[in-house]
Amino acid sequence: MPFFDIQNGSLYGETWIHYGRLISKSNTVRTGQQFPASIYLTVLLSICNQASLKGSKMLVTLYAIELGASPFTIGLLVSTYAFFPLLLAVYAGRVSDRGGVRRPMALGSLGMMLGLALPAVMPSMTALFLSVAIIGISNIFFHVSVHNLVGSLGDSHARTSNFGTFSLGAATAGFLGPMLVGLSIDHIGHLPTFAFLAIVASVPGVVLLCYAGFIPPHIKVKHEERTRGMRELMGTPALRRTLITSGLILTGIDLFNFYMPIYGRSIGLSASVIGVIVGAYAAAAFVVRLQMPRLVKQFGEERILAGSLMMAGVTYFLFPLFQYPVVLGAISFFLGLGLGCGQPLSIILTYNNAPAGRAGEALGLRLTVNKFTQILVPVVFGSLGTLGVYPVFWANAILLMMSGYLHAKPSR
Repeated sequence: MPFFDIQNGSLYGETWIHYGRLISKSNTVRTGQQFPASIYLTVLLSICNQASLKGSKMLVTLYAIELGASPFTIGLLVSTYAFFPLLLAVYAGRVSDRGGVRRPMALGSLGMMLGLALPAVMPSMTALFLSVAIIGISNIFFHVSVHNLVGSLGDSHARTSNFGTFSLGAATAGFLGPMLVGLSIDHIGHLPTFAFLAIVASVPGVVLLCYAGFIPPHIKVKHEERTRGMRELMGTPALRRTLITSGLILTGIDLFNFYMPIYGRSIGLSASVIGVIVGAYAAAAFVVRLQMPRLVKQFGEERILAGSLMMAGVTYFLFPLFQYPVVLGAISFFLGLGLGCGQPLSIILTYNNAPAGRAGEALGLRLTVNKFTQILVPVVFGSLGTLGVYPVFWANAILLMMSGYLHAKPSR
């Protein structure tokens, strides 16, 4: 009979015993649903982290343009965000599985602060490349660990609700980051904006160093469960399908974050207007994620994912046909509706399909696939950008629509 040792925070046996089932007069460990403060505080810390990350991508792109960088150079710069995380994502997952989530989250937050502060004191392209490398390395440890933390706050029913709440925080961060960066650039300039984002990025680290009572006791896994390689993870059909789908969704999201500022500048839009257009995507993602549980219950995960890819493909066809900010904002909003459910669903499915005790490693493998996409997309589409905007948007539109069609087959 498996049991849970509250004093040592250890789980024995192969059966996961959820925190919400352990009720004691002297020591009660609760799920995210029973004690919502845990999930809400986790979401707030993630908003600070993700707003800094998403804002930095827009800020780095616009500052590189200010320094005279070419689209190909900007593509290399954006790809640097993902190069080291590509190598470290699975390792970061193992760290969170074996040692707990508090330390990697705190160090990741403070590392992002360092990376964002660097261009403010060393304004140059070299500093930008070093900055995004530090940001990427630091963020991957925070990112994997916070997903592992959210998944550990309850059973499968609580997990869906918790990840839904978490995804709303991610959408909020995606809206706030570009909006604040655009306004900050127009009013105080690029370099002070780097310093401002550095302060925001440091908030989770400070909170985690001073208070970590909301984090559940660390669950230790047996040694033999730790030593299995990635081949076993990739050999799981459901997990492999989820990983591939996650990469396809991220392709559409990252190309938008990468190329929309370039396209906006090319048609004479200000940083504030570009921020509003990018923010419209995040606003739509927030709206659709409010309805995600109902949509999944009615249509199922496969149909939602297939439909999101098809809708995203249609919106990418429309982007280069218009230059009016209001129209571009509306297209951005529909793109957010299309892809807004994709990311949280891929995280939930990855966590649920992972072998026992290896959720963090599976989430890290998911991010490895995503980071490979993040490296490939800016370089490839940055090169296509030298031919104009049409090849960039339409090539990605075809890719998304074909992926949506192929992914719709299992649901049929």
